[in-house]
Parts: sequence; structure tokens; C-alpha cells
Amino acid sequence: MKRMLKVVVVASFVLVAIFGGWVYYVTWHPSEREAMVVSCDAGAPLFDAGQPLKVMVYNVQYFAGKDYVFYYDLPDGVGPDRRPGQASVERTLDGIADLIRQHNPDVVLLQEVNDGSANTDYHDQTQQLLQRLEPGHYPCYTDAFYWKARYVPIPEIMGSVGMKLVTLSRFQLDNAWRLQLPLMPNDLISRQFYLKRALLSVEMPSQAGASVTLINTHLDAFAQGSDTMEQQVAMVVDELKALDQQQQPWLIGGDFNLLAPGQFDRLDAVQQAYYREPTELKALLRSWSMVPSLADINAEPEAWYTHYPNDPRATGPDRTIDYLFYSRQWQVLHAEVLNDPQALSLSDHLPIQVVLELNPDEADL
Repeated sequence: MKRMLKVVVVASFVLVAIFGGWVYYVTWHPSEREAMVVSCDAGAPLFDAGQPLKVMVYNVQYFAGKDYVFYYDLPDGVGPDRRPGQASVERTLDGIADLIRQHNPDVVLLQEVNDGSANTDYHDQTQQLLQRLEPGHYPCYTDAFYWKARYVPIPEIMGSVGMKLVTLSRFQLDNAWRLQLPLMPNDLISRQFYLKRALLSVEMPSQAGASVTLINTHLDAFAQGSDTMEQQVAMVVDELKALDQQQQPWLIGGDFNLLAPGQFDRLDAVQQAYYREPTELKALLRSWSMVPSLADINAEPEAWYTHYPNDPRATGPDRTIDYLFYSRQWQVLHAEVLNDPQALSLSDHLPIQVVLELNPDEADL
């Protein structure tokens, strides 16, 4: 009996070790701070700090389009679709490339760009998009994964995942870093397979020799019941305050997955469950301005909605969760959410476009 028990115990340890080794092998373990590769064509121009800068912020939903209700799109997780069809992805890539060409931003901050993901046939979507844009129009780019695994063993996926933040620029970029955000408090195994949200920070040198810091991000979703969003916003605040102390001009844009103040009561009870009231966004608003501004949102909320849920009960955009925050050295010349019929057909998010300029009295570039 003792010998049998010993065999069972040893076998159990071996199985646990094998399982643990497999989990470690198929999942991704980024450092808290990692240097990212910056790709720049020779001869890419330097940013002229005396000229306006046009920035687009856009969650492209891995170029899936608006023809699907994915499993995570419904509050109970029973959406019927697991992946987009290849034709839909190609059509959406064409549409988003056309939209970018039409509006011609200098900097594009993209979220949910797939690379190596089974649900989009393992393609590098950054390269697919760049191939559709004019050669050399965005000579510089950098990217960073925030979800990566060789295999995710849940029925809705059962394959590899790869999702990135991507920053495109008409101007030279340098010194890119991936900064790990606080993680969701999942159990030890689930945490290995789950998204590892991050900041992608990169410097854009100017002709005068100094630089602007561009930060791209996509904060957590489905974090109700924890203080994850509060922790992630707190880390963003710390990073921005550090840049302010260095008198470094900066922009941060992305999908924050947080409501603007005053929008909670506009949502039905089912959708309210995804958010807290008061919004964690207030920690950023205490120190800095954002696009859309609170004045704009309060005056004309529908014009500034950025999220069009795939939930069939949604008949159009119904909330603002995407933003561009900026340091005091900038002033906004123009801002809008692109909500024309073309944009409404391309993603469950709408792009924000902002034109800014540096105030020469505040910035020494």
C-alpha cells in the first residue's frame, strides 16, 4: 500500500510538472520594461515642431469589420462568432487603409492589431496594412504585443493568439519601450494565457534636437470586481508625471475602456456592469486635458461616442471610451470623431482625429 501511494504521489508530481512546463512553454512572459524595435526608412524626415501634428487614435478590432457578434461581445459570453472570415478581414484592411489615406494623419496609434493569431490566419496585420498604404508614407513604425501565446486552450480559441499596439509615423521615431501594466487578478494558470496590457512609448525627435513622447495603450476590459483599472490608470499617471517633471511634451492615446464622466447613467443596466461610477478616468482628468473634452462630451455626447458595440441590441455608437490626453505644451486646433458611414462599417470603435500644435512659450523644441 505504501509503495502504491508513493507511486501515485510521484506520478502526480510528474504530471503537474509536465503540465506546468507546457503552460510556461506555450505562454508569454514579458519583462516589466522592454526595448522595442523601431523600423525607419532611410531619409525619414524629422518632426518640425513649428508645424501642426495630426494624430489618429483607432482600435481596429483586428480588421474584423462589423459583420460579427463575437463570443465576448455579449455580457453572458455567448456571442455566436469565434473569428472573422478572410474576405471580411481583407475588405476591412482595404477600408481602413482608404480611411487613413483620406485623412492623412502624421501619427497613427492603433490598437488590436493581430500578428500570428489563428483567428486571422497567422498574418502580420501591420505589414498587411502598410502594403495597402503608399510606399514610404509611414516610413517609421514600432509595435508591441499585449497578448501572445502559442496556444490558448479554451473552446472559443483553441489556437495561437497575437495582438499588438502599433504606432505609425511620417516622422522619425527612436527609443521605443514596452511598459507592462498591472495584470488582472486571475488565478495562476489563467493569468499566463490572459492579455498582458501595456504602454508602448516611443520618442519622436524634432528638427531642433529635442523630442516628443508618443504613448499608445489599450487598458483592460472586463475588469469589474477588481481594482485593475484603478491600478492601470495610476501607473499611467505616474508615467505622465515623470515626463512632466522632465518638461517633455507627450501625447497618450488609445482605447482606455473607461467611460467619460456623466456617461454611466446613459447606459442600460446590462452595459453599466462593465464600468465603475465614478469613472477611474478622473485620476487623469485631475491633471491633464483630453480629446474629446468634457465640455464637448457634455454639449453634444452623440458626436463624441467612439464605441459601437457588436451587441445586436446596439443600433449605433453609444459611449466614449477612446481618448487622446496631452501635456500642457500642446494646444488643440481641431478634433473630431470620424463617424461617417464608412467608419461605422469598419470596427466596433470609431477613430479620433486631432490636430495639435506645440505652444512655443511652453515647449523648447
